[in-house]
Amino acid sequence: MFNFHKDHRKLVLTALLVFVFLSTIIAIVPSYQMQDVEPLPQQEELSEEAIKGLQVYVSEGCVACHTQQVRNIEMDKVWGSRPSMPSDYYYSMQRMNTWQQSPSLLGSERTGPDLTSIGDRQPGASWHLLHFYNPRIVVNESVMPAYTYLFEHKEEDEVRVGEKVVDIPSEFLKEKGKVVVASEKVNNLIAYMQSLKQTELPSANDFIPSKKQESKSSTNLEGKRNEDGLDGKQLYSQSCSACHQQNGEGLKGAFPPLKGSEVVTNENPELLIKIILQGYDARSEYGQMPGFATQLSDAEIAAIANHERNTWGNSATKVSEEEVKKIRNMVMEEAKNKEL
Repeated sequence: MFNFHKDHRKLVLTALLVFVFLSTIIAIVPSYQMQDVEPLPQQEELSEEAIKGLQVYVSEGCVACHTQQVRNIEMDKVWGSRPSMPSDYYYSMQRMNTWQQSPSLLGSERTGPDLTSIGDRQPGASWHLLHFYNPRIVVNESVMPAYTYLFEHKEEDEVRVGEKVVDIPSEFLKEKGKVVVASEKVNNLIAYMQSLKQTELPSANDFIPSKKQESKSSTNLEGKRNEDGLDGKQLYSQSCSACHQQNGEGLKGAFPPLKGSEVVTNENPELLIKIILQGYDARSEYGQMPGFATQLSDAEIAAIANHERNTWGNSATKVSEEEVKKIRNMVMEEAKNKEL
């Protein structure tokens, strides 16, 4: 019936029909389906800076190593509170202009972590500035390339009013004796990173109930787990060490040290627990700390606090789960009173 060897017209026509068919089901139909997508309630539009940052994100090829999709599997719960849905991408998937298609942001390779909720995990600009200049400053094991070309190296008297000077540890400075200034590009990129937050759904049910995972590290400072079976050292490593570092010394000009801190070793742990629950942004010389009230249980916060209060030469009385629960209730009551 089809002799493609001799009838080139049928060959070309068949190839064209196959191309049109595949284009229809792969590109055209999904594009029409996307027209019906609406933004989620309370979902915020991208700011002008964040849109420019999205363009930097695409041009720098960040999607090659990072995903922006939370799958409906247990291992993805660390990246978001729920599975991703088409409406999550309503604003970021808008066509860039007449000649440029909307970027593909979902990604397929997690050489680096998923960025779906990086705006919640790392809301402060200070951490991102250090991370983009050289990822090894904040995450020693990182394989991400340094983006020092997104910064300018200037003499101190060349810095203009309004420019952001980044306090880089001397061992990582590319040009010794000069100060590092964040460019407009990297500031826009950070604005985009800060905008990446999962919109909370009014009555979202938890997906795939998470089983309590056993800690990989089986011992604490005394050679055994605490009374609740939780490993404070590992919990600290998972939730706190990216900023405060494993040695508890923090990063100068970015994140305060916990080693020798009077807040950490105070006889009354109330302020420390409140900071862990609510976050902290009262000291302009340091970056903003996110709160962990919705991410950590009372027992987990107690385990982390005890690790911080009795490590790196610190010495203080232990905090119980009941104390944390009492302080959490106090914080909730204070929040309710403010709303009234």
